[in-house]
Amino acid sequence: MGFIVDALTDWLREILVGGIIDNLSGLFEQVNTKVGEIAGEVGTTPQGWNGGIFNMVQSLSETVILPIAGVILAFVMTLELIQLITEKNNMNDVDTWMFFKWVFKTACAVLIVSNTWNIVMGVFDVAQSVVSSAAGVVIGNTAIDISALMTDLEAELMAMDLGPLFGLWFQSLFVGITMWAVTICVLIVIYGRMIEIYLVTSIAPIPMATMTNREWGQMGQNYLRSLLALAFQAFLIIVCVAIYAVLVQNIAVGDDVSTAIWMCMGYTILLCFSLFKTGSLAKSIFNSH
Repeated sequence: MGFIVDALTDWLREILVGGIIDNLSGLFEQVNTKVGEIAGEVGTTPQGWNGGIFNMVQSLSETVILPIAGVILAFVMTLELIQLITEKNNMNDVDTWMFFKWVFKTACAVLIVSNTWNIVMGVFDVAQSVVSSAAGVVIGNTAIDISALMTDLEAELMAMDLGPLFGLWFQSLFVGITMWAVTICVLIVIYGRMIEIYLVTSIAPIPMATMTNREWGQMGQNYLRSLLALAFQAFLIIVCVAIYAVLVQNIAVGDDVSTAIWMCMGYTILLCFSLFKTGSLAKSIFNSH
């Protein structure tokens, strides 16, 4: 009878140990995969992320928003001319240079509005170059050696009783499910950022039409700040993922499996929270005075 119990115990122990090792292997391998996926997603320009959406937004901006921006530009520059004339002692001290100044500012404003799409996309091209360089460093220095982490782990697990093994198996399973939930949160952050980019760029001609005016120019300046915040939010996301990968890489699984599992879960939740904060952090950086 004892022989049967021992055989059954060994059989259950092998099943639990195999399940724990598989769960932990998938848990840590997911880090390397997510680093590559996030770096690829946030390092893509609006045109490269989804060409269909990009073409639709560009068409709407050029056919619907651009004419409205032209009307606003005409109003703003007319107001600018009236202010230039009337501020000189009620037109008693009007200089010729004021008209040349107005013509120059109007020409610059028309040039900016007519090339708004190129300017906006140029901002994201610069940000993509920065993110691509950062992603190369991150992926090259945060690869996790699964075999090193799992050294002698199977032998240590086989020496444990069934009770602790059941606990570890449930813990590894629960953390794995949590990792998938966090993966969904990461996708929400990335996809939400790209949708926000398309929304912001679709109305770009209107705030850009006010850039050269003294009173209305604040609208265009704030728009450019928001645009830079959206573009370089991708860099902050890369930094968050890099910090997370380094923290997970330093987890010593062989010392205390249970502690390692919960540390990994804590780091993952911290990553999720940090990603949600990158948007507001980028805006606070570029909107600070």
